Amino acid sequence: MISINDQGLEFHLQTKRSSYLIKVTSTGHLVHLHYGDRLTHRPQFNALEHLYHDKMGSSTDYADIPGQTLNTFRLEVPTFGKGDYRSPLLHVEYTDGSRVTDLLYQSHQLLDSKPSLEGLPSASAERDSHHLVITLADPVTKLEVDVHYSVFSQSDVITRHLVVRNHASRPVQLLRALSSCVDFADESWDLIHLQGKWIKEAQIARQSLEKGTVQIDSKKGVSSANHNPFIALARKETNEHLGACYGFGLMYSGNHLSVAEVSPYNQTRVMTGINDFDFRWELESGERFTTPEIALTYSASGLNRMSQQLHQFINQHVISEQWRNVERPIQVNNWEATYFDFDYDKLDAIAQKAKSIGVELFVLDDGWFGKRNDDTTSLGDYFDNPKLVGGIARISETVKDYGLKFGIWVEPEMVSPDSELFRAHPEWAITHPERTPSLGRNQLVLDMANPEVIDYLFEKLSDVFSRARVDYVKWDHNRNFSDSYAHSLSAKEQASFNHRYVLGLYDLLTRLTKTFPNILFESCSSGGNRFDLGMLSYMPQTWTSDNTDAIERLNIQHGTSLCYPLSAMSAHVAAKPSHQVLRRTPLETRFNVAAFGNFGYQLDITQLTEQETQAVVEQIAFYKQHRQLLQFGRFYRLSSPFEGNITTWLVVNDDGNEALLGYYQKLQQSSGELETIKLPALNPELAFIVRSRAQYREEIETTDTRVNSELYQLYGDQLASVGLPLNNQFMGVEITEHTRYIGDFGSRIYHIMAEGY
Repeated sequence: MISINDQGLEFHLQTKRSSYLIKVTSTGHLVHLHYGDRLTHRPQFNALEHLYHDKMGSSTDYADIPGQTLNTFRLEVPTFGKGDYRSPLLHVEYTDGSRVTDLLYQSHQLLDSKPSLEGLPSASAERDSHHLVITLADPVTKLEVDVHYSVFSQSDVITRHLVVRNHASRPVQLLRALSSCVDFADESWDLIHLQGKWIKEAQIARQSLEKGTVQIDSKKGVSSANHNPFIALARKETNEHLGACYGFGLMYSGNHLSVAEVSPYNQTRVMTGINDFDFRWELESGERFTTPEIALTYSASGLNRMSQQLHQFINQHVISEQWRNVERPIQVNNWEATYFDFDYDKLDAIAQKAKSIGVELFVLDDGWFGKRNDDTTSLGDYFDNPKLVGGIARISETVKDYGLKFGIWVEPEMVSPDSELFRAHPEWAITHPERTPSLGRNQLVLDMANPEVIDYLFEKLSDVFSRARVDYVKWDHNRNFSDSYAHSLSAKEQASFNHRYVLGLYDLLTRLTKTFPNILFESCSSGGNRFDLGMLSYMPQTWTSDNTDAIERLNIQHGTSLCYPLSAMSAHVAAKPSHQVLRRTPLETRFNVAAFGNFGYQLDITQLTEQETQAVVEQIAFYKQHRQLLQFGRFYRLSSPFEGNITTWLVVNDDGNEALLGYYQKLQQSSGELETIKLPALNPELAFIVRSRAQYREEIETTDTRVNSELYQLYGDQLASVGLPLNNQFMGVEITEHTRYIGDFGSRIYHIMAEGY
């Protein structure tokens, strides 16, 4: 709901649990009053406008109004040049060399529908929701800014973006154009973000904010695993289930920037948007520039509630309608089974085995095209590799004859120097004409800012998808940017290349997803190097990490869930030992971790033993039975792999009468203590049966290969308040029918079901 007090020019945005209040000051500036707990709408909110009124030393009064300095205003769109010395949201250079901008209220409008963003992905609006646009203008430079707000009441999310318009007769240079600024009234905050690197993505980092500026960004051309385009602001005492916090998720897939700045006056400014490093955008007279959309959410009940709100928002408003709440298929991918060393017979054997164990989708990974038998050649060439007799059409037909769906790997944004494409169009690669280009994974980046490249890729990919009757596409991106110079752009446009690249990518994805609406696309960038809301708008799931080791995945999936839902996280069972860390993790643990996401296998299933095959058959049957809950249930992080030996996850259905509990142990402890796990969100009035999933043991030698079954019966209020009283683990003396022997890297999944359901 959006309410407007016209007399005081106050704007009140309300979600189910939160309020966002802004107003126009007597000076004409748009300022922030409140973002937090939902407030009752009143005819006026003057009492919330908390300003300095006395003259301040070493300050600049705005327009000679004593005590009115922009340096202490809580501005919605801060700019540079009129006395606000904090970081600006918008920084503009004019033809006379001036960089002074002063945006004052001009008008507002309440729209019945949410407009789409030009060239950018955007969230689809809730039914009967309104959209607020407040127009600010600089009376001297004729620059206008539309500040857009949308309310997603059920998700407790508010989205923001800007549209900057140049009404002057001469061009202006945008030096910075971020999407959102929230000025908080105090400094008692921690900043939480997801940092990492290849095969170690989404590591949770938390730091106390002090006076000064903290910056989280990407300069890699993609949203990056180094710093994901999501941040959270939390009170010092906030944990998973208690305390106030805010989440900020940017819907953008390129270079991004998040800034948290604490001023000398103890105010905290949080801004997010396109990175202004190596960025300059010329805005001609009459042109406009649209910034990416950002999702903001507030939780009074801890980080887990914040995550659940973002998960609901993503599942209902970011994921395209075609794939909204649609169960994802169980896949087998041949990459770690064969790498480049495959032919038709090898793939056929994997597909036959996949069918026999219950897999639903066969995915052919890298190496099917051109002359690609290693990673030194052929990216950009979309003809069949001779090693695959009959090509992709034949193997696709074979796979479909077995009753499986067929998927394929592509890396469209790249080109190999050793390729037919590069020999025909060297100018399509991002290289400087006077420098020897650096290579990443033996490849170069294509100029996605060039419409000719987009047209070529659309034509070639459309042909591949059609002739192989593709059901699923794994879209990879294995190289960060370097040697950034686009032959298609003029000298003055080069600093806009990074953003133009993203716009070109979005254009291609829009065309492909509209032409092939039934293809399920999965984003990948050496794993989680481009895991963001922008890509999820086109591709409803992302390959979370190239690290398929289950114990490493605990951290990666746990961290990723701060912003992104289980339905967006792809997770596979891979080989033992792990190809990334050489750890020997039990097959059942590899499943129990991967089950909390979009599930599949990435090992040579033709080499499974008889017992392993039986275990896999039962794993797949279990996942199919509980897939809806595992992919779309409300997710709870009960204990963290970043903080202890035990990790516990919970998913609960909307009715609170069914749940699944994941229990994971890194190392076996000697003579351990009794454990209880409190389980929130279940119906307190119902009686529940808690049963461990049937699984096999391989960590100790025994003739009994089955793990002891566990059965508990409690009421919902008991599970929430007292907890699940688990049987003791192995105490070093004997293993009986009551012993929970978990072992090193061991795990369990418990099914929790209300009696009578």
